[in-house]
Parts: sequence; C-alpha cells; structure tokens
Amino acid sequence: MTMAEAHGSTHEVVAGKYRLLDVVHQETHRVSWYGEDTDGGERGRPCLVTWTRLPPDTGEEDMRRAAERVVRMSRTMARLCPGRIAAVLDAVVERTALWTVTEWIDGRPLGQLMEQEGAFHPVRAAAVGLEVLEVLEAAHAQGITHGELSPGQVFVRDRGPVVLTGFGLAGAGLVPRVAAPSYASPEQARDERIGPAADLWALGAMLYAMVEGRPAYRDRDRPEATLRGVDRLPLRTPLRAGPLGPTVQGLLRKDSRERPNRAEVRAALARVLDADPHALSARGLRRAYVAARRAGPRRGGRVMAVGTVLAVVTVAVAALAVTRQLPGTADRASGGGPGRASASSPPSPAPSPSAPSPSAPDPSGSAPSATAAPATPSSGPFASTGPAPAPSGGALPAGFTLYRAPEGFAVALPDGWRRLDTARQDGLAYRVTFGAPDDPRTLAVTYSERVGPDPVAVWREDVEPGLRQLAGFRRLGEIRATTYQGYRAADMEWLTDVGGTRVRTFGRGFLLGGNRGFSLRWTTPAGDWDRPGNERALATVLRTFRPGGT
Repeated sequence: MTMAEAHGSTHEVVAGKYRLLDVVHQETHRVSWYGEDTDGGERGRPCLVTWTRLPPDTGEEDMRRAAERVVRMSRTMARLCPGRIAAVLDAVVERTALWTVTEWIDGRPLGQLMEQEGAFHPVRAAAVGLEVLEVLEAAHAQGITHGELSPGQVFVRDRGPVVLTGFGLAGAGLVPRVAAPSYASPEQARDERIGPAADLWALGAMLYAMVEGRPAYRDRDRPEATLRGVDRLPLRTPLRAGPLGPTVQGLLRKDSRERPNRAEVRAALARVLDADPHALSARGLRRAYVAARRAGPRRGGRVMAVGTVLAVVTVAVAALAVTRQLPGTADRASGGGPGRASASSPPSPAPSPSAPSPSAPDPSGSAPSATAAPATPSSGPFASTGPAPAPSGGALPAGFTLYRAPEGFAVALPDGWRRLDTARQDGLAYRVTFGAPDDPRTLAVTYSERVGPDPVAVWREDVEPGLRQLAGFRRLGEIRATTYQGYRAADMEWLTDVGGTRVRTFGRGFLLGGNRGFSLRWTTPAGDWDRPGNERALATVLRTFRPGGT
C-alpha cells in the first residue's frame, strides 16, 4: 500500500468534515496530521487528526466499540488530569482504521523532538519522564492502563506540562500493541494481559530513546518480528544515560514483577534533577522543582501541579521568555471540557523572517514609535481585563477585531489598530506593519518567496546579521525550532534601542514550502513586556493568525 492509500493524503477530507493538511508525526501504525474542521460553525478550527491501523481481524462492532472507548477514556482522563490530556473531539472508523480527532496541541510530539534534536541530556529526559509519570499515576490509581504509550503520544510544549493522547486504544483485555510495536512491553509482545507495569516499561523505553538517540528495540520489517525482539533480545546497555542508567535498565526488565514501582521511579527521576547543579543553576529551576516535590504526586485522585519542571528546564536551555505559557493556553484540555474544541489555535509560524530584503533590519516593523508614551498598568493598551478566551467557532476575545489583509492573510488585532506601513519588493515579498497612535506596540507581518528550507537557519543566517547593525541589539536565548499549523517553524527574540527606548521583539515564522513563508514580529517597550495586557495581545495574535485569510 502507498502512503496515501494507507494513511490519507494532503487535503483529503476524513469523515466528511476534517481536512488533512500536513503530517505532524509518524509511527509504525499511526500517522498524526495537522487538520482543520470544515463543518459549519466550527469551520477552520485547527485539530490533530490521527490515523491508527487496527488489527486486520478486527470486526465492525469491535471497531465501533474502540472508537467509543477512546472518546470515553479521553473524557475520564481529562477529569483526572486537567490540562494534561488532549480532548478527543471525534473518533470514527474508515477503511479498517481508526481516525481520532483531538483538539490541536501547541507542542511537538516527543518523537519529532528526538528526530530533530537528537539525544537529550539526562536531566531533560528525567523532566519529561516525571511529567509523564504524573499522568500515569493518576490513571493507574483509577485502574486505567494506557497500553499504547510511545513518543508519538507525548506532546512537549514550550511552557506548561506535557500533554498525552491515546488513552483507550489498548482496551482492557488481551490486546496486542496496536501502533508502536518497538515500545511494547514483553507481556504485550506475548499477547498477555497487561497492567500498569506495561506503561512503566513504555516510560523506560522512552527514557532510553531520549538519552541514547535511538529506541531500545528497533522496528523490523514486520510488527511480529519487532515484538519477538522486544520479548527475546537482551537490552543493549545504555551508554549516554548517565545517572538515568539504573532506572532505565530497571524499567526495561523482561519480568514485569522485577520493575521498580511508580514511587521508586519518581524518586529516582527526582534524584537526577537534584544531582546536576549545572542544570539546576538557572534562576527559578530549583524553586519550581522543590515546589513540585512538596506538592506530591496526587491528592484526591487529581494530579497536583508538578512541575513545570519540564517548562523550567526548557527555559534554562533555551532562555526564550516569550515561550512561557500564555493566557488561555494552559487549560485547553480542561477549560473547554472533554469533547469540546480547543480553546487555543495552532502554534505560531516559523519565520520566513526575511523582510523584503532578507538580511535587512526592519526599520518599520520591529520597533515601536519612540514618541509613544508607555501606558500605565491600569489603563491604556496594557490594561488587563482577565484572560482572553481563545477564538472558537469564529468568536474573538473582547477588545480585538479580525483583520483580513488583501495580501491573503488574517489576524485578530487590538481594537483601534490599523496598517501603519507597507513595504514591497518585486512582488516576491512584502511587510505590513500594524499599530495605533496611542499604543507603543507594533506587529509586523512579513511574507517572502525567497526563504530557505531551514527556519532556524533563516533567522540565524538571513535575518540576524542585519539586526546586529541596529543599536543595542542583543539576542535573548537560542533560536528555537518549533511547529505551527503543521509547518516547520522557528522563534527568535531580541532587544534593541530605538530613540532612547529599550524595546523587545519576539519573532516567529513558518515555512509554507516552495521557498515561501511568513514571519510575525511583535515589539513592545522592554519594561512593558511582562504586563498581562501585552501577554494577552500577543497570545491572541499568535492564536488567530491565518496565512490564507480563512
């Protein structure tokens, strides 16, 4: 079977309403797509559409029950772990495969991160592992086993806890591993009844893959051969695991009775974080971790907030302040409730940060007017009226108006904003700058048809050399690869001096393919960056921007 036949094809519509736009991640029997709802009031809503091949001997009634179980289990887990589980919006069976539609997740699958970034530092792997373990503890306490845990089911966000998908796929009886055989436990490989120990094996397999840069047991030509390897082949000793080594090897013991329990795993992962002074040296990391330890894993059947451990580790590595959790995004899985659309839109684009001239600084769009006086916290453009609900079904937060540009994009802007400047170059590139006379902030939207294939390289090689010519330029942190609406993307943040004012700019762009791409640059006085009104406005812009104006 070809990829298109087996997994769907770009712009195909599934179940009569979900259009597939771009592949996000692939595993042996599972492919996740960035998609959009084409139906009625939800038209244009972004979503994650996942194709999962079911065993060939699965009957129609069993398929129907599998779809119902996935939806039901999603709702149960969302109540147990608010903000940690992607809400399932729909589940249908077509062509002997299960199509699961969830809210869009503003993060990257762990498998994609490993493909793009290679092996993780043990501290980073331990932080991810701790967050996954929290969800498993809540599930196991209620008698729920995931049974399909793999890097494609764990979404890592820039800020905020990881989000898990896939609960309900494995069912409750004697079922083999459906989608990712190389992460199956030996008891699954033997088609035996599974329990919490199978999830702990999968956690160990993910930790192994994160630190070693390869899975503990590789995929073979046929799933049966992969499962035999998991069951019979000895584990290759991890070479890069460092202090995680004993925990990984313990979790990957063939006999489930010999594996460490959840409390032992939690303590071991915590020790890895405690033992690395360098990784814990960033301001706030130890405080966040200590607070997580104090809160404990669970109370009353609900997961307590552990940690923003992963979030702080990410900040320590990347130092991108703007990637913190923005208003309205932390509770996507819980705020809308199970079965409802996500409160947030897709992640933001990766730069085509090239302006009309790729290496030229942005004189009109990357700095606010030097004459504009910063507003006070209680009034003006930075006044906060509480968290802004993300657009859903066409609704916009109060204080914002949808602008549709004749160039072919749409974005929600603060009321009173207008086009301040438009620059063009040979019909191949343009930059539109938005703002208001009484608002020191600006938004620059740039489109180009001359960007390279690597969004990080575009920022580093095409844009940053020009920015370095500006007064007081200083890049904040690293240029960070990400995704937006299924497109390859990257973020960069920097400071400059404009007319005696220190300003801060967040740049985010995405590649459309064919050397085409967009970038967004949000600029504000540096002293006003953390004000809630600024965070709210930036979050709304990122959530509502649409490259096609739809």
